[in-house]
Amino acid sequence: MVFSEVDRLAINTIRTLAIDASCKANSGHPGAPMGMAPAAHVLFNKFMSFNPQNPNWANRDRFVLSNGHGCMLQYALLHLYGYDLSIDDLKNFRQLHSKTPGHPESHETPGIEVTTGPLGQGFANAVGLAIAQAHLASVFNKPGFDLITNRTFCFFGDGCAMEGIASEAASLAGHLKLQNLICIYDDNKISIDGDIKCTFTEDVQKRFEAYGWHVEVVADGDNDLVAIEKAIADCIAVTDRPSMIKVATTIGLGSQLQGTSSVHGNPLKPDDVQEVKKRFGFDPSQTFAVPQQVYDYYGQHANDDKSKENEWNEQLKRYAKEYPAEHTEFIRRFEGRLIDDLEAQLPIYTAQDAAIASRKLSETVLEKIHGSVPELLSGSADLTSSNNTRWKNAVDFQPPQYGIGDWSGRFLRYGVHEYAMAAIMNGLAAYGMVIPLSGGFLNFVSYSAPAIRLAALSKLQVIHIATHDSIALGQDGPTHQPIEVLSHFRALPNCMVWRPADGNETNAAYLVALQTKGTPSILALTRQNLPQLEGSSIQKAIMGGYVRESQNAAITLVSTGSEVGVCLQAVSHLEKQGVPARVVSIPCFEVFDQQDESYRLQVLPDDVPILSVEAASTVGWERYSHQQFGINRFGASAPPDELFKMFELTPEGISKRALATISFYGGTSTVKKQTVISPIRRAFPQIV
Repeated sequence: MVFSEVDRLAINTIRTLAIDASCKANSGHPGAPMGMAPAAHVLFNKFMSFNPQNPNWANRDRFVLSNGHGCMLQYALLHLYGYDLSIDDLKNFRQLHSKTPGHPESHETPGIEVTTGPLGQGFANAVGLAIAQAHLASVFNKPGFDLITNRTFCFFGDGCAMEGIASEAASLAGHLKLQNLICIYDDNKISIDGDIKCTFTEDVQKRFEAYGWHVEVVADGDNDLVAIEKAIADCIAVTDRPSMIKVATTIGLGSQLQGTSSVHGNPLKPDDVQEVKKRFGFDPSQTFAVPQQVYDYYGQHANDDKSKENEWNEQLKRYAKEYPAEHTEFIRRFEGRLIDDLEAQLPIYTAQDAAIASRKLSETVLEKIHGSVPELLSGSADLTSSNNTRWKNAVDFQPPQYGIGDWSGRFLRYGVHEYAMAAIMNGLAAYGMVIPLSGGFLNFVSYSAPAIRLAALSKLQVIHIATHDSIALGQDGPTHQPIEVLSHFRALPNCMVWRPADGNETNAAYLVALQTKGTPSILALTRQNLPQLEGSSIQKAIMGGYVRESQNAAITLVSTGSEVGVCLQAVSHLEKQGVPARVVSIPCFEVFDQQDESYRLQVLPDDVPILSVEAASTVGWERYSHQQFGINRFGASAPPDELFKMFELTPEGISKRALATISFYGGTSTVKKQTVISPIRRAFPQIV
């Protein structure tokens, strides 16, 4: 525990880089980096293993900055250690197309593990990273071969601690006894509104102790590097639970505004910058100054860790000889390759097969493929029997001492923690070598919306099974019946929302979700039984949209999920009235939109008016239809059949709207006939 002047110089370099970057951008949050620089320096330089020349080394330690507004702290460290982040990148902080955006983005900056900024989510991501490590270590480590030994470290602040998601995730991490997780709490007692005594007076230490965490306290995080080092070392020595270190810091240390909210989210004033640099021993006339001895000091650590990776690579070679099958599997999963014949394992359904709820069809898929996709980690938010996300012989991921599972288990019981579940899944996906899947009710996927948004932004492969997908769930009533949820998530860029109409479409949803590496998926599934429909196939459904029934039609009915079958019944009803109709199923908007325009125009051609039908909000259906029939109010508590009759989502009700649509576009004695151009045709592309 010996610290030299170069340690102090390195810490102050981090601080001045944060000051200069935010001043040049005239934007940013310098206060947290200035306060947390000592803890970050000790953590990175004394404890973490990583290789800047290979940011994707499988056994690297993971670091999460949950209070992502303080990202210049992390950017400065990445630059100083030699990641592909130049001094010019620091100078372009918060500028267009830079590698240093206003909050950390994992797909933009080498060395950033997860995208953070919305407070608390990074904390939950860290729990996911720790779960992935514990699981993979149990699967792949063998006597004499410790391939996966890394730890996850997380910084979080008062804002993260206030967010409910952090409470959810911390509770679950404590239950799971994740000894590889160490979270460092920046206890600076400041939020944007000022001193937290106005909103946040709970004892965070006792709270984490109650969750089952080991807790250390550092009274002087501004200066006491020895205490910081000892606290981290003591936490690493704890082998039966996660750890939290409460570090008292001064936000904006050295500034005239230190310890106040004024230094939280604003650059320092020019005179303040001058004084701070003098205090830290830097030339006030220079900006973005990095002493060579700091580069050398951090460079030595980076070289040492490069040697550690080389040693690990040698171990992996020996592992390949001793455990060839496990090595092959390790490499396959690390490279993110699925088995070749996955589609061949999926069942094929015909119209003669029994009607089955799509949540049960989903369960059948999991039963068929779980052995061939061992990277699939399933789970549920306390709704396992409703979501059907657990295959029959699944082992729970649990601490072995509970006697109800082990670390190799592939089913995670998240409890009633939907938001944390989604963010933990993001952490699992960010770790790599696993594909997280979980279950909840579609209506309550809204609890998870911010985390699913970050999954889409971060290009993470996560799969959300969302059952009870419409008013057809019945007597639980409007509190549980999703109306706007499909529209919400369909509006989210880079997110696949699947609403399959039968078994083949359910298979297609799984197949595409598993094959698409950079996109989250939501599978909206029914509680009620669905008939297996004539003419469906996996190959048709993987196009996102296709023609169910086609002829020289007067109208096209376009729909999803359970309403596709009702539309097919409406076709027969219309035929009895001498009106030919065609039906189109669009199980996934996102995938359909990716098809060539020529294909989409075959599905939704000119000269035929289009009526959309869905037991949900009509918002968004304008992109595919001329008229929309749905539900733009809350549902009601009643048996499903009565609800569908009430909202006229019946063959008769659909036929009535279809005839009105035909009449409108066909013209009358007082209304001119309308030109029918497919909504697919656009003056300019809609996908950017």
